[in-house]
Amino acid sequence: MVLNPDSMKPIYVQIAEWLETEILNGIIERDQKVYSQYQLAEMFNINPATAAKGINLLADEQILYKKRGLGMFVAAEARDIILKKRKNTKLSGMVTDLAREAVQLKVDEEELVAMIREMHRKEKGEGS
Repeated sequence: MVLNPDSMKPIYVQIAEWLETEILNGIIERDQKVYSQYQLAEMFNINPATAAKGINLLADEQILYKKRGLGMFVAAEARDIILKKRKNTKLSGMVTDLAREAVQLKVDEEELVAMIREMHRKEKGEGS
């Protein structure tokens, strides 16, 4: 992943989202140690304090937990927390934008749902 310094999202939020994606993809598993602030700083060429802020954001959300003297680790329920969070924020926002655009384009509900179903099938690899 490459961080986008021009994004409206702060770098520390991008770091947190990257770590969340690593957890969702099974790259970093439950009870596994995550990268330290210094490792992240080196990986992404950022200030260690910025990396720490991203890690702490996930700790505040109980996605990560601290083992004194050892570092931060993935919480047992991390995956569920991330999925719920992303459904409630990212996906919800995208659906709102989609519905608003559909209304402006005069796409009726049935047509919109059919389009979503078709795209969902394609993404799952089920074809047409």
